[in-house]
Parts: sequence; structure tokens; C-alpha cells
Amino acid sequence: MLRPSLLTFSLAASALAAVLPKARGPVWNVANFDSLVTFGDSYTDENRLSYIIQNNFTLPPAGTYFPEGLNTASGGRTWPRFVVQYTDEQLELYDYAVSGAVCSNTITPRNLSTEGSGFLFPAVLEYEVPAFLADRGTARNGTDQTYFSTALSASNAVYSIWIGTNDLGVGLFLTDAQIRGKTLSDYTECIYRVFDELYAAGGRAFVLFNNAPLNLAPLYANDTLMGVGDNQYWERKPENHTAIAEKMHEYVTSTNTIFRYQSPYEALIAKRYPGASLAVFNVWQLMSDIYDNPMVYLNGTQPANVTGYEHHCTPDQSSCTLMYNGTSSDSFMWYDELHPR
Repeated sequence: MLRPSLLTFSLAASALAAVLPKARGPVWNVANFDSLVTFGDSYTDENRLSYIIQNNFTLPPAGTYFPEGLNTASGGRTWPRFVVQYTDEQLELYDYAVSGAVCSNTITPRNLSTEGSGFLFPAVLEYEVPAFLADRGTARNGTDQTYFSTALSASNAVYSIWIGTNDLGVGLFLTDAQIRGKTLSDYTECIYRVFDELYAAGGRAFVLFNNAPLNLAPLYANDTLMGVGDNQYWERKPENHTAIAEKMHEYVTSTNTIFRYQSPYEALIAKRYPGASLAVFNVWQLMSDIYDNPMVYLNGTQPANVTGYEHHCTPDQSSCTLMYNGTSSDSFMWYDELHPR
């Protein structure tokens, strides 16, 4: 099954970290942490986009607490919930991710509403981090208890960010639709700006998830790897799937190389976050290994499938079906054209 394998141990930094300023110390012992605070997009979101759409594009007010949600873009539980499960419920999850989000709407804005309102998908820098900061000073709505059940401290909370799938994808960098003059390095720097904000708020343990091998996702793969044509995420997709796959491959590997070298530079040389620990979780390597060795990871009743996907929809989303009627979800690496199962 992909998700426990992919993301269960994001807190086990001795195995996952490319950057460990305090590698010899106990900072990454999961027993240190009470809270997991997550930022990102549909790979992480449980409830926020659903709330926004159901409330006529109104953002959740400060103090809105979201319990576990299973109606997600990946077809079920998100990776942070498996982290909570595999740490014996020791951690409480505070998930600020929004499906469709980018790092900053000043770099790669995306329209959420097609009704002409100009409502943009809430971004990490402009919405998710401010929402977290607002919750720190309020009670949970309808109660007199503080929003965070255990007060956050420098030593008991870990913060993760996984953002880039939309920034690099169709409608933005991949199709040259970013803000004029913006580059991939503006996107990568945005992530470190997010850590700036979290550091200023007292955070000291950070996990940066690098970009998944999106060129292997059915949405972007070439024809040899069973890439799809017109679909729910790209209705009028160009026919040159090889050019799409190679451009995505270049963008993913380039940004991941930046993360690999800028992270230790910021943490150890520039000392951008003094006293903090920054780990890079190599999602790209793990998902590539799953793709190359599916029998090690996928255990459904049907043959392991890393090029196809479980949830099939028509381009206009008027009709959707599940392969094998949903009885062999663990056979698939991908839930749909874009999202890992």
C-alpha cells in the first residue's frame, strides 16, 4: 500500500534527512513531538478546499478545527494521518493544506472560481501560514479551549511543507503561465520564505518534501509510460506527450537539486534559521523506487500497477468509475491521473 510506505516516517530524520543541523542529537526523536503542522496542496489536504467551496468561496474563520477527512484527492486518508497512526496517535495533526494550492499567488496564481469572481486558490504564503498564525491566538470555534490542545513550543512541534505539484504543472510553469518574469528559483525561494515565517513564529523543526516524479504520473508521462490524452485535469492536452514529460522531468529534477543544495546552505552556512533543524524528505527517490519495484510496495489482489490508475473520469467529470469497483486499491500507485494512491 503506497501511502503508509511513502509518508509514514517523515519524522524519522536519520533516514529521511538530507539536512540535519543537529544530526547527533535527539531532536528528530518522534517522542519529542506533540503536534504535526502541515502545509501544502491536494497531496496533503483533508478538508479545507471542500470547506471553501461549500461555503461559497469563504475562507474558514480563525479557530475552525478540522477533524479527519476521507473525501480527499487521493481517494482516502492522507499521508499525515498515517504518520499520526504510526506514531500511536501521539501526534495531533493541524492540517493547513489546500487542494490546488501553490506556494505563492504572486508567482503562480491559479483561479479557483470560473464564475468570473477572480477567486484564487489560497496559497501557502498568503493564506495557509497566516491561517496558522491566526489560530495560535484563538479558541476553537464554539468552545473555550485553546485551538492547539498542547501549546506549541520550539521543541514539541514539527512543521512540514509539500508544495510544487501545481506550481510546476499544467496552467502554470509547465505551460508558461506563471507571472511574467518569474522563474523556478522564485518558486523554490518561496518555500524558504515560508520557513522564515514559521521560524519567526517559534518553529524549530522543519521538514521539506521535495517534488514527486511528476513525469511518471499518467497526467504528464510519455506514451511509452502510458501517459493520458485529454482528461479531467487537462481537457485539451497537446499531442506531444514526450515534450510534456521531458519538460516536467527537467522542472522536477532542477527544483529538487535546488532543495538538495540550498537547504544545507541556508541551515549551515547562511544560518538562516539559527537553532532550528531542517530535514529534506526525498519523496522523488521513494516514489521512483515504488515505480521501479512495485511488488515491494503494492499488495492488492490484482497485479501491481504503476502506469495506470484507479479512479477514471471523463474530461468533463460527468462520469467516474473505479477500476475493479474499488476492491483492489492497493494494487495502484496512482489514484487518478495526478494523485498517488
